[in-house]
Amino acid sequence: MSNLIKSGRVISLEDLKRLENARKFELPPQNISSNPDIGEGESSIDVETQSMRDRILQDAEQAARQIVEASQETARQLVADARSEADDWWRERRAEDSQVAEEARQSGYDQGYKEGIGQAERDLAKQWDARLNEANAIVRQAYITKDNTIAEAERFLVELSCAITEKIILAKVAEAPEMAVNMFARALARRKEQGVITLCVSPSQFGFVQAAKEELMLVIDSQAELQIVPDASIKDGGCIVRSAFGSIDARIDTQLDAIREELLRVAAQAREEESGDGAP
Repeated sequence: MSNLIKSGRVISLEDLKRLENARKFELPPQNISSNPDIGEGESSIDVETQSMRDRILQDAEQAARQIVEASQETARQLVADARSEADDWWRERRAEDSQVAEEARQSGYDQGYKEGIGQAERDLAKQWDARLNEANAIVRQAYITKDNTIAEAERFLVELSCAITEKIILAKVAEAPEMAVNMFARALARRKEQGVITLCVSPSQFGFVQAAKEELMLVIDSQAELQIVPDASIKDGGCIVRSAFGSIDARIDTQLDAIREELLRVAAQAREEESGDGAP
């Protein structure tokens, strides 16, 4: 969706994205947890993001409604034109009927006259059906356009929300490295087996996590051996836990991808249900 209609002017989604990039280093981190130490300024991102989300969805809904209303008006005009043409045709036909009928009767062609009238009626019915089908197709296309408009707005909002969330998490991890240790401990706690358990972390956090190894070993089996290794494919705050029984991918971007896909799936399901209830 390249443009959204709002109050008589066009707001480009690219402009919204540039606005977000400009705010990247201005806004304080968003409140993403229940930590009471987080300042009130961070809640402004939640409020502004929510306001932006509501504003974009309202614009998409308004644009979609305008498309549907315009298409319905076009369909009504097509039906009205077809009805007017039919009325004109019948008026002209009635004006000629008396003379044609008299000539046909005089010439002994009554049967031919009836056949001609029947054929004309069939032709007119076909034209009427064609106009109605055209009107219905316009309305159906309008509803499809409406759904696509809203879907694009929802996808943009989900992507924007996930990008903001990732920045906030990374900022919090940088400010409080102990948060990362707690996250790693939760991932390790899901492994209860014995043997070698490998914790892969970002190279920049390797030293800090290595220093917290004894604390992390408390959450795994006492007979297990914990190895901590750096992995360049992992960003700060994320980790991968590997053992003989498989892997646990607790990277931040992987978890956000799963959240993103689930949000989009729920939004698509909601649109399908709404379309099923309100489609013509």
